[in-house]
Amino acid sequence: MYKNIGKMILVTGAAGFVGSHLSEKLLSMGHDVISIDNFNDYYDPKLKEKNLKSIEKVALDNNVIFKMYKGDIRDSDLIDKVFKENAQISSIVSLAANAGVRPSIENPNYYVDVNLVGLTNLLEIAKNCKIKNFVFISSSSVYGNNKKVPFSEKDSVDEPISPYAATKKAGELLCYTYHHLFKMNIACLRYFTVYGPRQRPDLAINKFTKLMIDKKPIPMYGDGSTARDYTFVSDIVEGTLLALDYVSQKNKEIFDIFNLGGSNPITLLDLINEIGEKLNIKPLINQLPMQPGDVNITYSDYSHAKKTLGYNPKVKIDAGIAKFVKWYIEENM
Repeated sequence: MYKNIGKMILVTGAAGFVGSHLSEKLLSMGHDVISIDNFNDYYDPKLKEKNLKSIEKVALDNNVIFKMYKGDIRDSDLIDKVFKENAQISSIVSLAANAGVRPSIENPNYYVDVNLVGLTNLLEIAKNCKIKNFVFISSSSVYGNNKKVPFSEKDSVDEPISPYAATKKAGELLCYTYHHLFKMNIACLRYFTVYGPRQRPDLAINKFTKLMIDKKPIPMYGDGSTARDYTFVSDIVEGTLLALDYVSQKNKEIFDIFNLGGSNPITLLDLINEIGEKLNIKPLINQLPMQPGDVNITYSDYSHAKKTLGYNPKVKIDAGIAKFVKWYIEENM
């Protein structure tokens, strides 16, 4: 199915939520995976260590190579070392970044430093090592409070409403520059709210599940009518692999941007109730004012990804919540 993907792939941020799932899938398909991850304390590093052990087991079971370099993508010396020791790297998936809309408002300098200096280091090493295949993970946050729904890649993204979103838009621009100057094949993927097993504990579905089990009130910002286009992690991994295969074609010059979403937004209040139903718990809700940087809705038009990549998300929100709740209970109860 993925006939163009090379043998050895660099996945930055492989110990994280999406990165660990992507790495395991690549390893199970027979690819070698090299990674850089700084195991920062944005959330408990023990969760990343647990993900790492799971990835290592998949590599062992499939008799393929997995190497983890613990360090920062802003460290150009480390990146040079990684590529000197793994000259067979054929492609890069750039997942490592500082995530989170609200924290970026409080510490914008750090977000600009990590998300743009780090990305530039990866693009530079790709240029220097003549690696032509690059996938950059952007975000649906670049759309800001887009009035038109669903969101299309053709829509203007010139009005981001958080520093995090601005760094992702700037990252797409940097990617285009390197494509233009150095003929690199690059796909920028705008992920729409990813969820599933191993989701970060600060994200809504994980956070709400824990609060309900602990019989604590859920902070609901606004009246519950804001909506998100939740996308199950297996669908996101599938879309990312399709994009990696797409940019790995020979004798083509590719730069493209793709929405990877589910095209089925759910309101915050309905999401809370859906989790409560799966847990058989009546949610306690603490209604609070809307927060700066929050958008009213995310809603993906993924027709371009479907037509060009063959992307077709399969997991609906009710089934996805059930899978997440099952995993959460098995891991924590």
